[in-house]
Amino acid sequence: MTRTKRTRRIAATLVAGAAALALTGCGLQPATSFVPAAEPGTIKRIADLPEDAHITVTSKNFTEQLVLGKIAVLAAKAAGFQVTDETNVPGSVAVRQLMTGHDADMTYEYTGTAWLTYMGHKEGIPDKQEQYQAVKDEDAGNGLTWLPPAPMNNTYAFAVRKEAVKGLGGITKLSQIADLPAEDRTFCVESEFNSRADGFKPMLAKYGMQLGGSGDGAIPKRNVDILDTGTVYTATDRGTCNFGEVFTTDGRIKSLGLQVLEDDEGFFPAYNVAPVLDSVTLEEYPQLEGIYDQISPKLTDAVLQELNRQVDVEGREPVDAAFDWMVKEGFITK
Repeated sequence: MTRTKRTRRIAATLVAGAAALALTGCGLQPATSFVPAAEPGTIKRIADLPEDAHITVTSKNFTEQLVLGKIAVLAAKAAGFQVTDETNVPGSVAVRQLMTGHDADMTYEYTGTAWLTYMGHKEGIPDKQEQYQAVKDEDAGNGLTWLPPAPMNNTYAFAVRKEAVKGLGGITKLSQIADLPAEDRTFCVESEFNSRADGFKPMLAKYGMQLGGSGDGAIPKRNVDILDTGTVYTATDRGTCNFGEVFTTDGRIKSLGLQVLEDDEGFFPAYNVAPVLDSVTLEEYPQLEGIYDQISPKLTDAVLQELNRQVDVEGREPVDAAFDWMVKEGFITK
């Protein structure tokens, strides 16, 4: 580890320790910082790992990222690392700065987010492997190493309530929306998606439709409701619209009985999640690659939908959902 990086890490640890002491003095413990003891399972303790071996794990502050962050913390603890848990950081940019500033060692990040938001490219790459490789190659110059991505792809999609599918001609694909009568082409979208380069209007154009205007592919503006993100799911379930914008790993898809339509023209960019590690840290502890490579193949859309559902619908703590899943998979033991 370089002297500069070690100095930064010590400073970050001292700040985190001071904050923890302040909370302890008040008799409080932030729920997001608690992680149960994790014993080795298929993730084994690394032989000859120094007692002071340390990594810092960070994540964003929404449900899926909290779950993934706790998975990362538990895995590192089971392998024998001392771990600073810096999950639950507000905003993507703040997490990115922790990683590019080399003040954190590991996070789970989405390929599409890195490509479009951090790296500033105007268009995503729908092919999952091509998108991953492009991000991996570019971020190597920032001193970050992307490990192979998980199957889960938390991209945009449109969903329909299952009980409406038959009345909409048995619809299963986005391309089939254009074949429906205009009065059935109704949408619920969030405001950000309505204005994104990979959002609503370009998606309609890709599938031979347009907002307003006239003709076979016209979507009357009255057919589109712009809502808050969470409201889109319930509005779609209640029949306010036939087609609601969703994130493919959101637990509400399962709990509300929604059916995701296939993006058969490949419009939406790939947003596969992958472990991202500080390259210096990985060089110092190459065993980290084998640890996180064990986990990634198990992180499917269905798994994250279920874990997200447990948190968002059942009210479980992200760490509890993560812990139980890792025990079930045999990665760790109680």
